[in-house]
Amino acid sequence: MRFDRITHPRLRDLGKRWTRLRLTSGLSIGAARAGVDALTRFSDFLALVGVDSLADVDRLLLERYLAHAMSQPGGNNIKRHRIGSLNVFFQAVRQHGWDDSLPARATFYTGDTPPIHVQVDRRLAEFVMTQIESPANLDRWADPSAKLVTLILTRCGLRVSSALALAFDCVVHDGQGAPYLRYFNTKMKREAAVPIDEELEAAIGGQQRRILERWPDGTPLLFPRERSNVSGDIPLDPGTYRNKLNDWLTTCEIRDEHGRPVRLTPHQWRHTFACRLINRDVPQETVRVLLDHSSHAMTARYAKLTDQTVRRHWQEATKVNIKGERVSIDPEGPLAQAQWAKTRYGMSTQTLPNGYCGLPLQKTCPHANACLTCPVFLTGPEFLPELREQRHRTLTLIDVSKDKGHGRVVEMNQQVLDNLDRMIGEVEKDEQEDAADAG
Repeated sequence: MRFDRITHPRLRDLGKRWTRLRLTSGLSIGAARAGVDALTRFSDFLALVGVDSLADVDRLLLERYLAHAMSQPGGNNIKRHRIGSLNVFFQAVRQHGWDDSLPARATFYTGDTPPIHVQVDRRLAEFVMTQIESPANLDRWADPSAKLVTLILTRCGLRVSSALALAFDCVVHDGQGAPYLRYFNTKMKREAAVPIDEELEAAIGGQQRRILERWPDGTPLLFPRERSNVSGDIPLDPGTYRNKLNDWLTTCEIRDEHGRPVRLTPHQWRHTFACRLINRDVPQETVRVLLDHSSHAMTARYAKLTDQTVRRHWQEATKVNIKGERVSIDPEGPLAQAQWAKTRYGMSTQTLPNGYCGLPLQKTCPHANACLTCPVFLTGPEFLPELREQRHRTLTLIDVSKDKGHGRVVEMNQQVLDNLDRMIGEVEKDEQEDAADAG
């Protein structure tokens, strides 16, 4: 960061103090550099109008600066960031008492900056994604590490910075044994988790074995830099991955609908991931959790607002599996948000007439239509009439099959009957307790 370009002496001293405080509080280098750029631009303006003291920086002067800033090269987003950073600087000066001569009305207000334009849809066309996800094209990756990064970006919707910073032991499991990818959200500065399928879990295991072959003592990273990295604690650079990605796109001859070579950024896969979920009628709250957004405003770029109360009803209701065991989500657990996203996704896309499918995300059902013998089947009190009716039909079928000597049919349906008895018995306990409480 070049502070010598800030020609105003007082502004330069305060700028160093402000930047040092922001860096120690955890702000990224890029954001701090943007703040220094904003002070440099403002310093140039003060020299242009002949202002030497911060006491002369009043609202009238800032209005002149707004007109000056809008006349400079650059898009509206750059100008918004410069004005916003300068406003944060003024607030810090007053908050910490660094210079009492700065007038109280030296501030920018809502409406001073250019409006935020609605972003153009950045998702990739399915025509392109079909080529990218083709097994034949994925096998043409020369670097297995870069191939795995691509799989994580396309299937989990991570930012490339978060994917490349994954820890070596990044896979965790919930109480049902479903795998999750635990990562550090490099933008929000917090840990998050997203459900993954068993295929991606196996691919991560292969990467871990390759890492241990090269670094027998282990590394803290899943994707360490290949060269000049003796200890293995330096992550793969995003620029290096992008270069490999461009080479792979050229090798596979990935083209758009018009036959033109495709050039993309890894972040477009995040948009594509979110839009795919929305098109499958996954609620916005679920998409927000999977993308680890802090607000619905960010997620709303991909979808309209949907019902946000389903989670509360799900947690309050009784859910049992085919063994009659209660299934619950600990709202305070480390995987609570990710577990709920996985469950809500299954409810949205695979709801059954007498229960829900608790199958992990993106996994193909191995049980065909035998849901009542499937280990990931869930049900609750709202399906009790259907369960009782199905039990009656199952008993009838067993009796008829016994009379006809169809032993195999009896054996198959006896397991269904046993599961129905366990589930109905567990669900009816709640009804009996509710009736007792009401009495």
